[in-house]
Amino acid sequence: MKTRILLADDHKIMRDGLCSMLAKEEGVEVIGESENGRTAVELAQALKPDVVIMDIGMPDLNGIEATRQIVADAPRVKVLALSIHADQRYVMSMLRAGASGYLLKECAFEELVHAVRAVVANRTYMSPAIADIVVDSVRHPSQDKIPADSVLTAKEREVLQLLAEGMTTKEIASQLQVSAKTVETHRQHIMNKLDVHSVAELTKYAVREGLSSLES
Repeated sequence: MKTRILLADDHKIMRDGLCSMLAKEEGVEVIGESENGRTAVELAQALKPDVVIMDIGMPDLNGIEATRQIVADAPRVKVLALSIHADQRYVMSMLRAGASGYLLKECAFEELVHAVRAVVANRTYMSPAIADIVVDSVRHPSQDKIPADSVLTAKEREVLQLLAEGMTTKEIASQLQVSAKTVETHRQHIMNKLDVHSVAELTKYAVREGLSSLES
């Protein structure tokens, strides 16, 4: 039986390249593609893949939030992060969200295939560089501000990303199918919790926490 893979990356050239290489690999098949996290969640619910290869910096809904929603909805689906980011915040946020593995985009294709097979076998896979980051985070816990996934609700994190991407209150309300007043309330709660006072500060926080695709 083939391992069914869903690709989530906002760069078409990346998806096309992975599709081409995976098509030549015995025992795996790509069953779907997504250019943003929200569509990835929808496709994961509809297609029930074995593995989602997930980018982090994507528009609309980032890979961290998409991972959290996918794993909550279908715990048997394995999420394998494939990102340019080696920063501790991104790595730990993805692992807390439920990812089964984390690779850097600079890895060899053979390592990616090995990682896919590992997570399908219910093992966690991290490239050596990422493993070092995880160990370091345990030995030397960050003294910075509390991570977004600890202080903000899921809906607040979604609103924060959309604000950071430049959407207006009306656009966010339409996107999330809520009222403009609800969006304004979320924004005020976010600012109060993070002790920030401008959209510019919110944007910086969102980028740092991996919630915005501005640095994809």
